[in-house]
Formats: sequence, C-alpha cells, structure tokens
Amino acid sequence: MSEEIIDSGTNWNSNKPKEKLEGAGGALAMGIISIVLAGLIGIILSIITLSTTKRHLEAYRQDPGRYDESSYKQMNAGRICAIVGLCISALAILIIIGASAA
Repeated sequence: MSEEIIDSGTNWNSNKPKEKLEGAGGALAMGIISIVLAGLIGIILSIITLSTTKRHLEAYRQDPGRYDESSYKQMNAGRICAIVGLCISALAILIIIGASAA
C-alpha cells in the first residue's frame, strides 16, 4: 500500500499571500538616486544597492514561490538602475579627472 506523504510545512503555492522581498522599494529608490547623484555619492549608493540586491535576489532564487513577483521586479529594476548609476558616475569622474589634467 502506498501512502502519500503530506508535508505539514509551509506550502507557498497555496492561497496564502506571498511575502514581499525585503528592501525592494528601498533598492529601487537608491538605484534611481544613484543615477541622479552621479559622482562619488552615486558610486557609493550604487555599490550599496548592488550588494543588498544580490543578497535578496539569492533568497528569491532559492524559493521563488515564497515571494511576490512584483517585489522581485522592483528589486531587479533597482539593481539595473544601480548598474546604470555606477557607469554614469564612473564616467563623470573620469571626465572630471580628464578635464582637470588638461
């Protein structure tokens, strides 16, 4: 006789509301601010945003059914904004250094 083993643990595929990724809105805000404040502050904000989003996106990848998809998209958009902000900030600093050397 085969019996089905029912997991009494948390089933995230049920009708329970899914959790939001912690810090998704903050990551998006910091990513946008890193673009606006290009320069040294932009680089600092970009690095902070990239490090926090990496940790939270790893948690999402381990158990994607647990988290809300919209918060994942917010976190990913914040990561992309941070990358863009880092590139713009690095370019701005290089231009400033090049202009002062000339």
